[in-house]
Amino acid sequence: MHEETTTKEKILKKVRKALIQKSVNGTNIDFDSDIFLKAEEPLEIIFAQQLSKLNGKFVYCENENELCENLSSLIDENKWQKVFSFEKSIKEILKKSKISFSENEKDISHVNVGVSLCEYLVARTGSVLVTSRQNSGRRLPAFANYHIVIAYSSQLVYTIKDALSGIKNKYGKDFPSMIVSVTGPSRTADIEKTFVQGAHGPKEIYVLLVDG
Repeated sequence: MHEETTTKEKILKKVRKALIQKSVNGTNIDFDSDIFLKAEEPLEIIFAQQLSKLNGKFVYCENENELCENLSSLIDENKWQKVFSFEKSIKEILKKSKISFSENEKDISHVNVGVSLCEYLVARTGSVLVTSRQNSGRRLPAFANYHIVIAYSSQLVYTIKDALSGIKNKYGKDFPSMIVSVTGPSRTADIEKTFVQGAHGPKEIYVLLVDG
């Protein structure tokens, strides 16, 4: 019995010692370094792969002329109607692509296809970041059945930390009151335990990435 007690005491002593050492070492933890490894592939490839895993669609465009062609083909092939956009630069692209659209805010509750910009694309998670500082904000993705995001390669970052840092630098003291990470189409299994895509937002999300 004495031997068992002695063994137990030895074990407890080792545990206490380990905990004390851990506590001491813990004071020098590096909270600034990234917890993720650096990207080993181009961010475009990583983002496309992650978006695809989430049932999102990725379209690469070499320039804005190809963007217009791909956008027009996408809408024609799917026979989509009721295209909507708030943003001035998007409206110019839609006009150049000869795509009919609405910009009247009264029509937003009936929109089928919403076309918008974004703040950043997060490659590691395949996410699209939008904020309240954009004209579309969170409203357009919430109403549209199909959400088309137009982004540029300069907006690609690897982690959400990089994106938030970019937003902070961009807006400074006028930091957005809302930042939303759109990660794939809306989906839920709350309805009778059946997987439903598009229950709380777009059924499908398309990201058209323009090089440059």
